[in-house]
Amino acid sequence: MEERIKVAVIGPGNIGSDLMYKIFRSKHLEMAMMAGIVESEGIKRARSLGVPTTIEGVQGLVRDGDKDIRIAFDATSAAAHIKFNGPALREAGIISIDLTPAATGPYCVPVVNLDQLSAEPDINMVTCGGQATIPIVHAVARVAGAAYGEIISCISSKSAGPGTRANMDEFTETTSKGIEVVGGADKGKAIIILNPAEPPLMMTNTVHVRVKDRGVPFGDIRASIEAMVADIKEYVPGYQLRVPPTMEGDRVTAIIQIEGQADFLPAYSGNLDIINSAAVAAAEKIAEKMLEEGRK
Repeated sequence: MEERIKVAVIGPGNIGSDLMYKIFRSKHLEMAMMAGIVESEGIKRARSLGVPTTIEGVQGLVRDGDKDIRIAFDATSAAAHIKFNGPALREAGIISIDLTPAATGPYCVPVVNLDQLSAEPDINMVTCGGQATIPIVHAVARVAGAAYGEIISCISSKSAGPGTRANMDEFTETTSKGIEVVGGADKGKAIIILNPAEPPLMMTNTVHVRVKDRGVPFGDIRASIEAMVADIKEYVPGYQLRVPPTMEGDRVTAIIQIEGQADFLPAYSGNLDIINSAAVAAAEKIAEKMLEEGRK
């Protein structure tokens, strides 16, 4: 059997459960513990699948979990990561992949900057909207510069659980900053819309970028965006351009749609699928590095 790095998930809700199924598919990761704070359906589900569990949160993970656990995904809340989970994992020497908008560690968008962050003890996955749109901003910025980037993420109300709803302010703040720090725009703005339509619609993201260098041919900008989409599809198969990129004056617009892989969540929950897929892609890269170092 191929060597794997043991990982844990903190937060057995919808996101944590979907993460667990994605980890089961991984070549480099082994699901070693699910941690929660109550005897929830997610805890019961993990246990029924043979995954060790704790309902004492991060403390139970650190105290009772497999001592070979090297990476933990935090799928709880920004407040919990800042106050409890981040500090406890750091003290235990476990790398934290933070799926909350806490942003205590550097932002990670795998196709843009993962190679620069693989040794960090705590990386932040920005937000679902950030994972969907920041790469497109970056794709424009790397060839024509970006004076301004604005994104509108529209997700089904049914795919926005209590954690998402409780972190709406953090979502817009974190995504806006990520557009600047990772995307490369001088100024960023993020908007999220919860769509109550029935049947539920796929996640759709509109990206507007005002370029700095209007002398760059639009064909070069479009090619950069299309190359980025192809890179993202490597770990998010349902990621696609819903509308081809257009340019009017100095403004480039692209519309992205994401269909989830339906590992645990419905296919329309592309918002949750992309942040989980990005988190697992980051963990796999970190795990590969750990395994290589262990063989030396």
